[in-house]
Amino acid sequence: MASLSFSSSVSSSTPFLRPSAFFLKPRSISRLPLVRAKIREIFMPALSSTMTEGKIVSWVKSEGDVLSKGEPVVVVESDKADMDVETFYDGILAAIVVNDGETAPVGAPIGLLAETEDEIAEAKAKAAAQSSSAPSAAAPKVEESAPVATKVEAPAPPVAAAPATPGKVVATPYAKKLAKQHKVDINKLVGTGPFGRITPEDVEKAAGITPAPKANVVAAAAPAASAATSAASPAKAATSFPEIPGSNVVPFTTMQAAVSKNMVESLSVPTFRVGYPISTDALDALYEKVKPKGVTMTALLAKAAAMALVQHPVVNATCKDGKSFTYNSSINIAVAVAINGGLITPVLQDADKLDLYLLSQKWKELVEKARAKQLQPQEYNSGTFTLSNLGMFGVDRFDAILPPGQGAIMAVGASKPTVVADKDGFFSVKNKMLVNVTADHRIIYGADLAAFLQTFSKIIENPESLTM
Repeated sequence: MASLSFSSSVSSSTPFLRPSAFFLKPRSISRLPLVRAKIREIFMPALSSTMTEGKIVSWVKSEGDVLSKGEPVVVVESDKADMDVETFYDGILAAIVVNDGETAPVGAPIGLLAETEDEIAEAKAKAAAQSSSAPSAAAPKVEESAPVATKVEAPAPPVAAAPATPGKVVATPYAKKLAKQHKVDINKLVGTGPFGRITPEDVEKAAGITPAPKANVVAAAAPAASAATSAASPAKAATSFPEIPGSNVVPFTTMQAAVSKNMVESLSVPTFRVGYPISTDALDALYEKVKPKGVTMTALLAKAAAMALVQHPVVNATCKDGKSFTYNSSINIAVAVAINGGLITPVLQDADKLDLYLLSQKWKELVEKARAKQLQPQEYNSGTFTLSNLGMFGVDRFDAILPPGQGAIMAVGASKPTVVADKDGFFSVKNKMLVNVTADHRIIYGADLAAFLQTFSKIIENPESLTM
């Protein structure tokens, strides 16, 4: 699991100073008055460029535990991965501000760290003050953005435990800690969390402990949000869909919410689509030769796309503000991968510079990390061109939605036998696949995309260069 360290220092008599004040202008530190920090905040980190809030999966440490610099304190679920958050300082975890299962905006304090036992009482008072002020502060914000309240309108139904891998126990760090404390054999438990994960509640139930109810400060904002929604947007209420008897409302996971946000954002970009049929007989023959060496079809397609992008850099360009565009210096091929509960795009960085065998090895590592939710942010948010391959499932053609911040995405269909006629009118059967590319029409025009697809087709139909 990846690890990041995020904390900042505050004093009881000094206003909160954002970390950027220290890291962006290091020369100005000497001009600041010397403050001896006693209570420090552990705040919600930004684990990706698109992350606006994070969810606490579990606290690894409990209130009163002594912490050492660099030690994991809490597991945070971002829009793409679960990551350990470490502390920059030694101290005592004096107070937990945001409990397990709750969410907090990026930069918000989620816990307080005291230097000595003398500051614990003061830290607890600060935490209580922050918790009590959260509902009143959140109400005006909810009026502007009603979707914040949708996360608490209906509880998620129990998730059936999926069969676990033999010999492997999937449990949250806090659940493992509880099992050790109460001498519960975690190997004998059946998890009720997502995909069979053992949760702290499972351990408490096995130990005969009645879990104490946790106050969720977000819940207090739900009535206000509901009222604000009906008052601010009566038109939306009129278009609500009828309720189907027996249906369950399931809130988005953090990853699903991020995917939803990105898909809606992509609607603001004017796109167009171009399809191109490509013969794959030579590629199929090459694949049979290199497959025993660990090379995947995904690596072959990614390598071919990267080589074509070298010759057509505008297809690898990016337009973010609608006023200019950027020629990216690196060719980073993002490849869509379906994982439990969502979608993620691991990135093959500098794909044009890596040989085919190293590219395949890198791809296998990325897929393993993606399915374990251990990707680093730069391993899934640095793509400049995306490849989506549903051909492996037998899909012969489809259109892909352009990811925000990229210029184009290629949808690859299945290779199927096709009857073709040559220039002399003779018929033959060849394997062909159809690729559809969706592009940002602000920076990429039809002729650009046609030229790129012609180059990509030549590489696929004469694939010897892929192994050089």
